Amino acid sequence: MQNYVLVIDTDKQPLNPISPKKARRLLDKGKAAVFRMYPFTIILKAAIANPTISPCQIKIDPGSKVTGFALVQDDQVIWGMELEHRGGLIKKKLESRSGVRGGRRNRNTRYRKPRFLNRKRPEGWIPPSLEHRVLTIETWVRRLTKFCPVNEIWIEIVKFDTQKMQDPEINGVEYQQGELAGYEVREYLLEKWGRECAYCGKQNIPLQIEHIHPKSKGGSDSAKPTLRERVSNLCLACEKCNQRKGNRPIEEFLKKKPDLLQKIKNKALSPLRDAAAVNTTRNKVVKVLKEIKPVLTGTGAQTKYNRTKLGLPKQHWIDAACVGDVEALVLRTYQPLVVTCKGQGGRQKAALNKYGYPIRHNPLKPIKGWSSGDIAKNLLTGEFGRVNPRSKSNSFNYTVPGKKAISLHVKNLLRVHRKDGYTYGFSR
Repeated sequence: MQNYVLVIDTDKQPLNPISPKKARRLLDKGKAAVFRMYPFTIILKAAIANPTISPCQIKIDPGSKVTGFALVQDDQVIWGMELEHRGGLIKKKLESRSGVRGGRRNRNTRYRKPRFLNRKRPEGWIPPSLEHRVLTIETWVRRLTKFCPVNEIWIEIVKFDTQKMQDPEINGVEYQQGELAGYEVREYLLEKWGRECAYCGKQNIPLQIEHIHPKSKGGSDSAKPTLRERVSNLCLACEKCNQRKGNRPIEEFLKKKPDLLQKIKNKALSPLRDAAAVNTTRNKVVKVLKEIKPVLTGTGAQTKYNRTKLGLPKQHWIDAACVGDVEALVLRTYQPLVVTCKGQGGRQKAALNKYGYPIRHNPLKPIKGWSSGDIAKNLLTGEFGRVNPRSKSNSFNYTVPGKKAISLHVKNLLRVHRKDGYTYGFSR
């Protein structure tokens, strides 16, 4: 089953979403037209005087890499989406730019004394890679509230508390000393080790908490050692691997797999960066969303309880639907929209070869009304792909996902969606 279709009337007033079958019927009869492709929205050719509206809730499950969205109406999940962020790519590009600029200054300028560090970051500043998460979530909430009768927003914010699981009585300044805070050990390990066996990599099977350095030989878990020492000595293993390892040191157990041994040792000491990203941005996301609609919050434990109680599979958009107070939930869709953040492209005017010499000019303005990345329909085949226009020709590069680019005359192209910095698809 596909996502429900968003509907607005001719005055652009949001109405109740409808099933794809009803939307197809309205389009075939000429009573509506396609208003927007993503999210798919139709516009009626008449105004509705006093529509009967059933309000919807936007539910959000924020993640450092993927954020789940769900529209819930009368305990029914009618629309789902998974938004893939690009924070890691932003960080990589900023570091690359910083290196290039530093090298250029060293090569082309006379020596100068270091500048006094008088630059001050504004209050509430967060890195661009994290700010991107806040802005993209805000963008999509505003889009959905524009086309759907939303009355409130539910968001999961309390998921990681990196210390309290070690000492329930911790308070005050003690929160500054440690690796973890108020998140169950097992949930922490599931996130850290990717929900798979550390030794064999199997997934979707029961996993046990495993001591990397055996307790019987001095390994720590919850006695007197430091916080970091306790948690970094734990991983996840399936029953078979756990039994095979027994109380042997990991060096002996994996002596024939040195690469895996080193990988586990490195991962055991690594912090949960995704948890830090969620913690850093959660309050700012709530603050931004409160300017749009009333915001209610839920916890990660509550989300997991609801999903387990209802017997639903673990997916980001389903987790989003389970946020907050949920008694019953019916999935009316199993094919959420998958949106990947790609950005609006660079501002570089000249494309360079591998030696740094310009090879062609990249015009920045739209060409014949088209921009690189616009989604268009091939009128000859009915396929959908992306366009890369040419300034000196009426034939554009046209690329369908999974196929080689072809040259296609502009008269055979029908634009269906302007470039907006995202790519779209559907999960299978």
